[in-house]
Amino acid sequence: QVQLVESGGGLVQAGGSLRLSCAASGGTLSSPAMAWFRQAPGKERELVAAISQRGAAYPESTKGRFTISRDNDKNTLWLQMNSLKSEDTAVYYCAAFQGKYYSGGVRDTDFTAWGPGTQVTVSS
Repeated sequence: QVQLVESGGGLVQAGGSLRLSCAASGGTLSSPAMAWFRQAPGKERELVAAISQRGAAYPESTKGRFTISRDNDKNTLWLQMNSLKSEDTAVYYCAAFQGKYYSGGVRDTDFTAWGPGTQVTVSS
C-alpha cells in the first residue's frame, strides 16, 4: 500500500502562485489515478484536480488556474496553483486510487490512500 506525504504549502497573497508536491512510497504498483482534494474549516472536502489515463480533470473552481501533473520516475504528484484567491485557503490533500482499474470517478470515496495534508493560506 502506498504512503503519501504532501509538501509546499504556506502563506501567499491573493494573485500569487504556489506549487504543492506529493511524494509516494511503499507501493508495489503505481496508482492508475491520483488527485488533489482540499478542505476548509467547517466545509466538506472537495476535489481540486485529478489525473489518470483518461487525462486531467478540474472542477470549475480551479480550472484554468490550477494544473495537476505527475512525475512517474520520481513517484511525485504536483499541483501548480496560480492566481490564488482567498477562497483557495484550505488544507490540501494528496490521494491515490488503490486498485488495478480506474473507471474515472472523482469523488473522495474513489480514492483510498491519503496524505496528512498541507496548509495553504491565501491572504487578501
